[in-house]
Amino acid sequence: MGYLLVMGVLIGIGGTVAMDLWALILRRVYGLPLPNWAMIGRWVGHLPGQVFHDDIGVADPVPQELGLGWLFHYAVGAAYGVIFLVIMGAGWLVDPSFVPVWIFGIATIGAGWFLLHPGLGLGWAAAKTAAPWKTRGMGLLAHSVFAVGMWVTTLVAA
Repeated sequence: MGYLLVMGVLIGIGGTVAMDLWALILRRVYGLPLPNWAMIGRWVGHLPGQVFHDDIGVADPVPQELGLGWLFHYAVGAAYGVIFLVIMGAGWLVDPSFVPVWIFGIATIGAGWFLLHPGLGLGWAAAKTAAPWKTRGMGLLAHSVFAVGMWVTTLVAA
């Protein structure tokens, strides 16, 4: 079980790094804004007292919210890696096929759509944003990149 835990954390962090690199590429090529991890940190800082906000931007700031947001981002990625390996088992590490990790990566968008987005005041699946379908599509793409990062990290590390 220790091996699965270590490998899960490793591949989850690898996927998260891939997602962050993807965001940097989108910024450089298309001028898209980077994720605002300070607002995620603010949201985390208000848990468990308040989960859902009308607008996290007007909530009281919390100490070190930017660092907290980054920590949360990588902790969730690591947790997803562990959860994936618990589901798949050690056998997947011997022959890591892409489709299962891609399906899992896509499934993880559910936490964003149905917990994080409404928690930040963006509505269910970003329904209150200016372009909800674009936001959803970009999220699915980012989570696909997360899956690619998990898979590539596994190929390199296993």
